[in-house]
Amino acid sequence: MTKQATRYLEVDPWVIEEKGFHPKYSMVSESIFSLANEFMGVRGYFDEGYTGQTMVGSYFNGIFERFYIEHPFAHRGMASQEQKMLNSVDWLYTRLTLDDETMDIAKCKFTYFTRKLDLRTGVLTREFIWHNKKGKKLLLKFERFLSMDYHQLGFQRITFEPLNFSGTIKVESGLDFNLIHHNTSGFKSKPFDSLWLCRKKGRQNNITAILSQIPVSQHTVFCAFKLDLPDKAVCKQNQKEKFISQSFEIKLQQGQKTHFDKTAVGVTEKNPNVPYRTLWNIGIEKASELTKISFDNAIEKQKKYWSDVWEKLDIKIEGDSFNQQGIRFCIFNLHQTYHGVDSSLNVPAKGLSGDGYDGKTWWDTETYCLPFYMFNNPKAAKNLLDYRYKTLPQACERSKEVDGCKGARYPMSTIDGIETCYVWQHGDLEIHVSAAVAYGIWHYDKIICDKEFLYIKGIEMLLEICRYHASRGSFSPKTGEFGFWNVMGPDEFHMQVNNNAYTNCMAKRMFQYTLDVVKEMRVKSPQQFQKVIKKINLNESELKDWANKARKMRTNFDTKTELFEQHDGFFDLPHIDCRSISPEEYPIYSHWPYLKIFRYDMCKQPDALLLLFFFGNDYSQKCKKANYEYYESRCSHESSLSPAIHSILAAELGKHKEAYKFFAHATRLDLDDYNRNTWAGLHITSMAGAWMNIVQGFGGMRTDGNILSFAPSIPAQWKAFSFKILYHNTVLEVRIDRKYAFFRTSDEKTILIQVFNKKYKVTKSGISVKLPAGRIAKV
Repeated sequence: MTKQATRYLEVDPWVIEEKGFHPKYSMVSESIFSLANEFMGVRGYFDEGYTGQTMVGSYFNGIFERFYIEHPFAHRGMASQEQKMLNSVDWLYTRLTLDDETMDIAKCKFTYFTRKLDLRTGVLTREFIWHNKKGKKLLLKFERFLSMDYHQLGFQRITFEPLNFSGTIKVESGLDFNLIHHNTSGFKSKPFDSLWLCRKKGRQNNITAILSQIPVSQHTVFCAFKLDLPDKAVCKQNQKEKFISQSFEIKLQQGQKTHFDKTAVGVTEKNPNVPYRTLWNIGIEKASELTKISFDNAIEKQKKYWSDVWEKLDIKIEGDSFNQQGIRFCIFNLHQTYHGVDSSLNVPAKGLSGDGYDGKTWWDTETYCLPFYMFNNPKAAKNLLDYRYKTLPQACERSKEVDGCKGARYPMSTIDGIETCYVWQHGDLEIHVSAAVAYGIWHYDKIICDKEFLYIKGIEMLLEICRYHASRGSFSPKTGEFGFWNVMGPDEFHMQVNNNAYTNCMAKRMFQYTLDVVKEMRVKSPQQFQKVIKKINLNESELKDWANKARKMRTNFDTKTELFEQHDGFFDLPHIDCRSISPEEYPIYSHWPYLKIFRYDMCKQPDALLLLFFFGNDYSQKCKKANYEYYESRCSHESSLSPAIHSILAAELGKHKEAYKFFAHATRLDLDDYNRNTWAGLHITSMAGAWMNIVQGFGGMRTDGNILSFAPSIPAQWKAFSFKILYHNTVLEVRIDRKYAFFRTSDEKTILIQVFNKKYKVTKSGISVKLPAGRIAKV
C-alpha cells in the first residue's frame, strides 16, 4: 500500500488541535472539525466568513432534494432520480467590523491561531489575535457545539478581548440559506447555488427566524436564533431574499473579556401537505421554549452527556497516543453522527460533515456500522434495521423495476429507500446489498436475540430477500450450479462479472438462515409465521426451491488450494502489483480510465476476504492465509472500507507488522487524509471499521460461532489496550497487555465466552488468560 499520510495536526489523546492556520488544508480541516448530533450537522468553517478555499456546510439528516435524471442512453432499471442532502442554513453567520475593516483571515493579519475539538465535550474552540490595519490587537475566541440533549439546538459564543485599545466593534449575526452545494459526486458535474425557497422570515417574540422549502421534495426547514447580548446593545434587522440578520455594536474595554451568545433552533418537516404558516407557528413556539436554555447550562449538560458516553464507549491504548487519538476520533464521530434517536434516519456514509455522498446510506451500514451499535447501543442497531423494514416496499418495487424479479432488492445508495445510484454499473449490478441487509438481521439476531423483531419484521425482509435472489439467479447449463451472472461484488474494479464468490456465498447463507428461521417460527411462533406468509403470499414450494438453490450454489472455492476465485475468470486476468503504483496516481478513479482499471486483477477493496471475516469459523487458517496473501498484493485500498478488514485478518494470521500498518491507516484515514478526499466529508462508516479493527482485530473477537470467542493479540507498539462491549445486557470489560488477556463483567451476571478455543465463565471477579507467544508482537 503506497498511500501517504498528510500530517499537520497535533497529537493528543483527547483533543484534535490545529496550531497555526494551514490554508492549503482548509477544507480538510472543516471536515475534521465538523460537529453533529444525528439530527443536524455543521462543518468546521469560520463563523466570521472566509474568502479562501471553503465549503460552508450545514445539514439536516434526511432533508434532501430530488433530481430527475435524463440519461442520454437510458435503459430500463437505471436510477431515474438522484437525491442530495442539501446544504441548508448557515446559522453561525457572523461578520465582525473594527475601524471599517471586516475580519477575513484570508486578507487580515493575525497571529497565535489555534483550533481545538475537545472529544470529551463535543465543543469546538478557535482563537487568534486579529491585528487590524490601525495596529489594534483583538483576541477573538469562537466556541460552538450542537446539543446532544436537545437535538434541535446549536450554540455559539464569541468572546472579545482587546489587548491594546478600548473601542467599539460592529457585529452582524444571522441566518443564511444562500449556501452553495459543492456536488462532490452526482450527475451534475459542477457546484450549484442554493435551491431553497424562502417562505417567510422575520422577528417575533425576540426570535429572529426564517422558513425555507426545497422546490421538488418540498422538505421544509425552520431556523431561528436568539441573542444574549451585553448590556445596552441595540439590534438592527437586515433582510435579503434568503437571509435575515441582526446588527449591533459591542463596547470593548482594554484587557477585559466581553462575549455574546447565540442560540439557534432547527425544526424540519418532510410532509408537503403541512402549510408553511402552520410550520412557522410551530417553529416560533418551539424556538421560544428552547432558547430559554442558556449556553452555560447547555454546555454543562453537554459535558455530562459525553462523560457518560465515554464511560461506555472508550477504547484505551497504552503506549500509542497517535492511534489513541485516532480511535477516539472515530468513536466520537460514529456516535455524534448516529445514536438511534430516529428510526427514519440512517448513517450517511460521510455523516453530516460535508457534501460528499450527498447524505446517502450504503451497504456498509449493515456490514460495518451495525456491529459497533450492537455491542454499544442495541436500540440504535435495531433502529437501523427498522429503517430497512420501513423501506421494504421500495426494495420490492426496485426488484421488479431493475431485474423483473420478485422479492426485495435493496438500493445501492439511498436516503429514503429509492435507488439513487446514477452510475448504472453500481446501481444495477451490485445485488449483494440485499444480502448485506439479511446479514445484518442474522447478526442482530445472533448477538441481541431480539425474537420479537425477528418474527415480525426480520422474517418478512428475509423472505423477500430470498425471493429476490431466487428469481435473480440462474442455473448453469454446463455444470448445473446455481449462481448470479452479470453482477459486481464489493470490489468495484470489476464489473459485469459472473458468479462473484462473495455475492454467491452470501446469498447461499441467507437462504440457509432464512429457512432456519422459518423452521424455528413454525415451532415457537406458528401464528405469527402464518400471518407473515399470508401477508406476502408465500408458497411452500418457494421454500423448497431456496433449499435446492442453496445446495447447488456455485462458490468458486478450490478445495485443494483453498482459494476463492473472486469471480469466474479472475485468475486469468493480467496481474498488476498494487504496491508498484505511485502515490501520485491515487485516487485511482481520478487518474486511470475505467478501461484500464477493469482489465487487471487489481481490487478496489476486500471482496472474497469479507467472507473469511464474517464467517471465519467455517474456514481453516490455511484457507485464510492463502486468500489473504493472494489478494493483499492485488488490493489498491482505494475504498476507505478496505484497510480495517486487511488488518483484522492480518492480526488473526499473526502478521503483526501488516496488521498494525493497516490499522494506523484505518484509524487515521481522515485525520491524515490518506485518500486525499477528506475535504468532501469524513468517512463515517469506515470509522466503524476502525472500531472493529481493535475489538475484532487485536481483540480477536468473533461472533459467528455458537458462543462469543476471543483470540487476542497485541502490537509491538502497545503496552496494553482495553475496551468494553455490551453483551446479553451485561457489560464485558476486556483488557489485553503483553502477557495476559483479562475479562470481567460489570455486574453479578455470568457470561460464557471462549478464549483461544477454551470456554470460560466470566463474572465480576474476572479471569485472566495467558497470551501465546505468537500473539505478542515482538518489540
